[in-house]
Amino acid sequence: MNWLEDHWLDILGWGGSALLVYSLLQSRVLRFRVLNLAACVILLAFNAFIGVWPMVGMNAVLCAINIWFIVQLVRDRHDEEAFEVLEVRGDDEYFRHVLRVHGADILRFNPDFVHDPSDTDQDAFLVQRGDETVGVVLLRAEGDTAHVLLDYVTPRYRDFSPGEFVWRRSGMLTEHGYRRVVTSPTMVGPYYDRLGFQRDGASWVLSL
Repeated sequence: MNWLEDHWLDILGWGGSALLVYSLLQSRVLRFRVLNLAACVILLAFNAFIGVWPMVGMNAVLCAINIWFIVQLVRDRHDEEAFEVLEVRGDDEYFRHVLRVHGADILRFNPDFVHDPSDTDQDAFLVQRGDETVGVVLLRAEGDTAHVLLDYVTPRYRDFSPGEFVWRRSGMLTEHGYRRVVTSPTMVGPYYDRLGFQRDGASWVLSL
């Protein structure tokens, strides 16, 4: 106990520094901001205790910057104006490029996914944030049912669910004659319970 009382300030400083480094290793933009904010708060307190006021000022500014970005990210998380859904062909070259670039990561969350660009019964969508592609959705038609072959989010936006903008805009799907959406039973980490989907065995189903 005496050792902890004698070294708690060192632990605080080292812990804040370690958390700061760890935050820089995050690929998810929201997680990075939250962890970086926590590290800056700890280092602000540490430097205040030892009286290093320039570092206190710097960490205070970094806290404010992180809070501003976190507020923006959380506000835009479900904002339809922040994301745009673009419909493309399944054999579109850019669409295929996105699948190739993220191929290994796609299989982590959609282990049975195999893309057949010659399949004419598929509808493909890219979810964009500005000029950045943040999500991919691929559907296969079976009568009036859309089977989800792929619903993928890029690592930077893994804390978001940009695919939801495809499901929200049911008019876009009903124009294709869809009345129902059925997800893949093998998808890892599905999020559909928050979007009005109903559980049906190992799959999720949305009535349009």
